[in-house]
Amino acid sequence: MSFKTQALAGTKPEQYTQLLEQAQALLHGERDRIANAANLSALVYHALPDLNWVGFYFFDGNELVVGPFQGLPACVRIPLSKGVCGAAASTRTTQRVEDVNAFPGHIACDSASRSELVVPLYQGDALLGVFDLDSPLPARFDANDKAGLEAIAHAYLESLA
Repeated sequence: MSFKTQALAGTKPEQYTQLLEQAQALLHGERDRIANAANLSALVYHALPDLNWVGFYFFDGNELVVGPFQGLPACVRIPLSKGVCGAAASTRTTQRVEDVNAFPGHIACDSASRSELVVPLYQGDALLGVFDLDSPLPARFDANDKAGLEAIAHAYLESLA
Protein backbone atom coordinates (compact mmCIF):
# COMPACT_ATOMS: atom_id res chain seq x y z
CA MET A 1 0.00 0.00 0.00
CA SER A 2 1.26 3.44 -0.87
CA PHE A 3 0.19 6.31 1.37
CA LYS A 4 0.59 9.94 0.41
CA THR A 5 0.47 12.69 3.00
CA GLN A 6 -0.93 16.04 1.98
CA ALA A 7 0.07 19.40 3.40
CA LEU A 8 -2.50 20.76 5.81
CA ALA A 9 -4.23 24.02 4.90
CA GLY A 10 -6.78 26.45 6.32
CA THR A 11 -7.67 27.19 9.93
CA LYS A 12 -6.43 24.93 12.71
CA PRO A 13 -9.80 23.09 12.98
CA GLU A 14 -9.77 22.58 9.18
CA GLN A 15 -6.22 21.24 9.38
CA TYR A 16 -7.25 18.76 12.07
CA THR A 17 -10.18 17.61 9.91
CA GLN A 18 -7.71 16.96 7.09
CA LEU A 19 -5.26 15.22 9.43
CA LEU A 20 -8.04 13.03 10.84
CA GLU A 21 -9.02 11.99 7.29
CA GLN A 22 -5.38 11.10 6.57
CA ALA A 23 -5.15 9.17 9.85
CA GLN A 24 -8.34 7.21 9.12
CA ALA A 25 -7.06 6.34 5.62
CA LEU A 26 -3.72 5.24 7.08
CA LEU A 27 -5.37 3.07 9.76
CA HIS A 28 -8.08 1.63 7.49
CA GLY A 29 -8.12 -2.15 7.43
CA GLU A 30 -5.28 -2.61 9.93
CA ARG A 31 -5.99 -3.73 13.50
CA ASP A 32 -2.49 -4.23 14.92
CA ARG A 33 -1.94 -1.74 17.75
CA ILE A 34 1.84 -1.50 17.22
CA ALA A 35 1.64 -1.00 13.46
CA ASN A 36 -1.09 1.63 13.81
CA ALA A 37 0.71 3.43 16.64
CA ALA A 38 3.93 3.52 14.61
CA ASN A 39 2.27 4.94 11.50
CA LEU A 40 0.13 7.39 13.43
CA SER A 41 3.17 8.70 15.35
CA ALA A 42 5.00 9.31 12.08
CA LEU A 43 1.99 10.94 10.42
CA VAL A 44 1.33 13.40 13.26
CA TYR A 45 5.03 14.15 13.89
CA HIS A 46 5.57 15.14 10.27
CA ALA A 47 2.21 16.89 9.75
CA LEU A 48 2.14 19.27 12.71
CA PRO A 49 4.67 22.04 13.34
CA ASP A 50 6.73 22.62 16.47
CA LEU A 51 6.75 19.09 17.89
CA ASN A 52 9.82 17.29 19.21
CA TRP A 53 8.17 14.02 20.28
CA VAL A 54 5.00 12.15 19.29
CA GLY A 55 4.25 8.66 20.44
CA PHE A 56 2.49 6.06 22.50
CA TYR A 57 2.97 4.54 25.91
CA PHE A 58 1.14 1.26 26.53
CA PHE A 59 -0.12 0.06 29.91
CA ASP A 60 1.38 -3.31 30.87
CA GLY A 61 -0.91 -3.83 33.87
CA ASN A 62 1.45 -2.00 36.21
CA GLU A 63 2.93 1.06 34.47
CA LEU A 64 3.20 2.79 31.11
CA VAL A 65 5.86 1.37 28.77
CA VAL A 66 7.15 3.27 25.74
CA GLY A 67 5.73 2.17 22.41
CA PRO A 68 6.18 3.45 18.86
CA PHE A 69 7.23 7.10 18.64
CA GLN A 70 9.01 9.78 16.62
CA GLY A 71 11.66 11.92 18.32
CA LEU A 72 14.62 11.40 20.60
CA PRO A 73 14.90 8.26 22.75
CA ALA A 74 12.38 8.39 25.57
CA CYS A 75 11.80 7.28 29.13
CA VAL A 76 11.00 3.57 28.97
CA ARG A 77 8.69 3.19 31.98
CA ILE A 78 6.36 5.71 33.62
CA PRO A 79 4.43 4.95 36.83
CA LEU A 80 0.76 5.98 36.75
CA SER A 81 1.54 8.26 39.70
CA LYS A 82 4.17 10.30 37.81
CA GLY A 83 4.31 12.93 35.11
CA VAL A 84 1.84 14.21 32.57
CA CYS A 85 1.41 10.74 31.03
CA GLY A 86 0.65 9.20 34.41
CA ALA A 87 -1.83 11.99 35.18
CA ALA A 88 -3.68 11.45 31.87
CA ALA A 89 -3.84 7.68 32.41
CA SER A 90 -4.91 7.81 36.05
CA THR A 91 -7.48 10.63 35.69
CA ARG A 92 -8.82 9.45 32.30
CA THR A 93 -8.66 13.06 31.08
CA THR A 94 -6.52 14.73 28.44
CA GLN A 95 -3.71 16.74 29.99
CA ARG A 96 -2.76 19.99 28.21
CA VAL A 97 0.26 21.49 29.95
CA GLU A 98 1.52 24.91 28.87
CA ASP A 99 4.73 24.73 30.93
CA VAL A 100 5.97 21.25 31.81
CA ASN A 101 8.46 22.71 34.29
CA ALA A 102 5.53 23.97 36.37
CA PHE A 103 3.79 20.56 36.34
CA PRO A 104 4.21 18.70 39.65
CA GLY A 105 6.10 15.47 39.12
CA HIS A 106 6.96 16.18 35.48
CA ILE A 107 9.38 13.65 34.01
CA ALA A 108 11.93 15.36 31.76
CA CYS A 109 12.67 12.68 29.16
CA ASP A 110 13.79 15.39 26.73
CA SER A 111 15.03 18.59 28.35
CA ALA A 112 14.00 20.53 25.22
CA SER A 113 10.29 19.83 25.86
CA ARG A 114 8.44 22.86 27.20
CA SER A 115 4.76 21.96 26.68
CA GLU A 116 2.89 18.69 26.42
CA LEU A 117 -0.47 17.21 25.48
CA VAL A 118 -1.38 13.66 26.53
CA VAL A 119 -4.59 11.86 25.54
CA PRO A 120 -5.54 8.77 27.61
CA LEU A 121 -6.43 5.67 25.59
CA TYR A 122 -9.22 3.60 27.11
CA GLN A 123 -11.19 0.72 25.61
CA GLY A 124 -14.28 0.70 27.82
CA ASP A 125 -12.90 0.64 31.35
CA ALA A 126 -9.56 -0.86 30.32
CA LEU A 127 -6.52 1.42 30.10
CA LEU A 128 -4.63 0.73 26.87
CA GLY A 129 -2.13 3.58 27.27
CA VAL A 130 -1.62 7.20 26.27
CA PHE A 131 -0.94 9.24 23.12
CA ASP A 132 1.76 11.78 24.03
CA LEU A 133 2.95 14.90 22.20
CA ASP A 134 5.75 17.22 23.30
CA SER A 135 6.82 20.61 21.97
CA PRO A 136 9.92 22.74 22.51
CA LEU A 137 7.60 25.78 22.60
CA PRO A 138 5.78 26.87 25.76
CA ALA A 139 1.97 26.82 25.41
CA ARG A 140 2.19 25.07 22.00
CA PHE A 141 -1.15 23.26 22.44
CA ASP A 142 -4.53 25.04 22.53
CA ALA A 143 -8.14 23.84 22.71
CA ASN A 144 -8.17 23.15 18.95
CA ASP A 145 -5.12 20.90 19.32
CA LYS A 146 -6.78 19.11 22.24
CA ALA A 147 -9.98 18.45 20.27
CA GLY A 148 -8.13 17.46 17.10
CA LEU A 149 -5.72 15.10 18.83
CA GLU A 150 -8.50 13.52 20.89
CA ALA A 151 -10.31 12.78 17.59
CA ILE A 152 -7.14 11.20 16.17
CA ALA A 153 -6.68 9.14 19.35
CA HIS A 154 -10.31 8.00 19.02
CA ALA A 155 -9.65 6.95 15.40
CA TYR A 156 -6.69 4.92 16.66
CA LEU A 157 -8.88 3.16 19.23
CA GLU A 158 -11.57 2.50 16.61
CA SER A 159 -8.97 0.91 14.33
CA LEU A 160 -8.27 -1.73 16.98
CA ALA A 161 -11.91 -2.76 17.39
